[in-house]
Amino acid sequence: MTMIYTAAWVHGQVQGVGFRYATQHQAKFQGLSGYVRNRDDGSVEVVAYGESAQVEKLLDWLRQGGPGHARVDKVLTEPRNGSVGDFNGFTIRY
Repeated sequence: MTMIYTAAWVHGQVQGVGFRYATQHQAKFQGLSGYVRNRDDGSVEVVAYGESAQVEKLLDWLRQGGPGHARVDKVLTEPRNGSVGDFNGFTIRY
C-alpha cells in the first residue's frame, strides 16, 4: 500500500454549487485525509492524503466535473510531502 499526499486546484464554475461539500463526501468515502477550500481566484483547492489508488479516484472524480451543477475546466495537481498527522480527517476550510 503506497500512501501519497497531493494538492489539486480545480478551475471552472466550482464555487457556489456545493463543490466543497461534495468533495468532502467523496474524500471521506475514499478514506482520505486532507481538506478542501475556496480560493480568492474562484478556484477550489483540494489537498488529499491516503492510499494512492484512493487519491487517484478522487482526482478522477474532480476531473470528471465533481457535483452535478459544477463545471470543471481544468485540474492542476502537485505532489506534496507530509503525512496523515498533518490532518484530522477530511475537512472543509473557510
